[in-house]
Amino acid sequence: MPSADYSVEFRQEGRDGLRAHVRGERTLANTIDYWEAILDRVRQVHPRWLFVCDELRGHELSAKEWEKLVEAMVGRGLEGLRIAHVKPHGLDHIEYCEIYARRAGLDARAFVDAGVADRWLRYGTTDEVA
Repeated sequence: MPSADYSVEFRQEGRDGLRAHVRGERTLANTIDYWEAILDRVRQVHPRWLFVCDELRGHELSAKEWEKLVEAMVGRGLEGLRIAHVKPHGLDHIEYCEIYARRAGLDARAFVDAGVADRWLRYGTTDEVA
């Protein structure tokens, strides 16, 4: 679902996983739009886990904006999914998103490292594997 200032690409991983990669300008509107696109895809493919790589650039959303965004997502199909939200350029305020999501009953975590996020999604742990 491309826009003039952001894009989101999806890739299904087997029967269980869905990956979303987001690039472009960070705005509240773009963040809402890409989560709406994710909700649409989740309803289509019914994954067990969701890996979101958020490479948006620009001013980070505030804690209040993350709270409103999470509230808008509750009850719309993300329940029962394990969700890893990866921000390779730094977490900024996304820890608020994780806090609000977990309070709302979503199984979600925020990560900087994609490998750690992938292990958590697949195996439920972020521990290093020997």
